[in-house]
Amino acid sequence: MRETNLSTGTEFVLLGLQEHHALELILFMCCLGIYSVNVLGNSLLIVLNMLDPRLNTPMYFFLSNLSLMDICGTSAFVPLMLVNFLKVQKTISFPGCALQMFLTLALGSTECLLLAVMAYNRYVAICQPLRYPELMNMRTCVWMAVLSWGTGFSNSLLQSIFTWNLPFCGHHIINHFFCEILAVVKLACGDISVNALLLMVATIILTFTPFLLICLSYIFILATILRVPSAEGRRKAFSTCSAHLTVVVIFYGTIGFMYFNPSAKDPQWDKIIALFYGIVTPSLNPIIYSLRNTEVKAGALALLQGDLLSRKLSQLSCWNPACFG
Repeated sequence: MRETNLSTGTEFVLLGLQEHHALELILFMCCLGIYSVNVLGNSLLIVLNMLDPRLNTPMYFFLSNLSLMDICGTSAFVPLMLVNFLKVQKTISFPGCALQMFLTLALGSTECLLLAVMAYNRYVAICQPLRYPELMNMRTCVWMAVLSWGTGFSNSLLQSIFTWNLPFCGHHIINHFFCEILAVVKLACGDISVNALLLMVATIILTFTPFLLICLSYIFILATILRVPSAEGRRKAFSTCSAHLTVVVIFYGTIGFMYFNPSAKDPQWDKIIALFYGIVTPSLNPIIYSLRNTEVKAGALALLQGDLLSRKLSQLSCWNPACFG
């Protein structure tokens, strides 16, 4: 078969669950609701971080970055996927597919790094509390966030360049809901050994290494907590990192179930799992942090009552530096 390079005029066909259109209609309703919760919940966390001075801490700064990443990550593919659920012929243009693959891979890599940074923040807060202001000042936090975002997007750019330079053989049918990198690479009819090597290296560096750092951080955290003499002190210390630990377990648990479950041989079931990982997991983050965090709940209540907004407006209209104290 003749090898071709993809051009900007190429359209891809996304199979989704075309043989189960009734199920797609059910998924449309479920995914629309979950996506709405994701956008509203994560937007609320970002707004609270901007308005509530009690949340101007490194933990909530990184949480805002995680919320922004979750909104952007799901928005990269969910809106078009929802439209395709209602269509018989599901297509996406080449530029749209390239952008979708780039963003989903970049933001997924960034989330792994952000979770590791948040674990390090908890480690410093619990294990080295006296040095916390020095080690986790705002300048350091900004650089950590920039490094996480920059590394994730740089990796995605490299993977995208090597993927779209592969020779394709004219069949542009992607067996997925969206343009996921593994589904796109499977369309190539040339040698993909270099792509496989790059993906493996990137997975080790950007997925497994952060996970090991998270585990190492929590080993030190647990050792420190167990040395606290009072049960109440241990409970308070552990409650400060329980929300993050829950998010990590859900995030990496889903990844492990996706890629290390030998019994999952049904491609349709694999796509459903990928859908859960891509949509459900990001929507759980604001729920977990809201339910387990008194500062977030207090800030949300103040926002609903209008106190935060009125205070911020009064600060903006006041030229006296004492207004911001």
